[in-house]
Amino acid sequence: MITSTDNAEHYIWGNHCDGWHLLKSDSLSVIQERMPPGTSEQFHYHQHAQQVFYILSGTATFEIEGAIKSVNAHQSIHIQPNTKHRILNNENIDLHFLVISEPKSHGDRVNI
Repeated sequence: MITSTDNAEHYIWGNHCDGWHLLKSDSLSVIQERMPPGTSEQFHYHQHAQQVFYILSGTATFEIEGAIKSVNAHQSIHIQPNTKHRILNNENIDLHFLVISEPKSHGDRVNI
């Protein structure tokens, strides 16, 4: 099946952020997300899921265990299970990225 933001299951999270489930299974999740300027995710961790964030456009700021990391377009960052983190868009343009979770991260999130 060919999937895109045109036909994928869509949801809204946070402050007007978008997510599209490109692949939704128990063992693997691939989501394309859009974050408007000035938005951020709540600090959290996943007990079982590891995640890779691949930045499609814009620059993402990550807070990971107290450290700040900038990830530019066409770069990725890997988050191990039980690692406290959040993503922020501190730029003045939309941030577009993929988040790939193995196993799926929905239902495995602990907010801090």
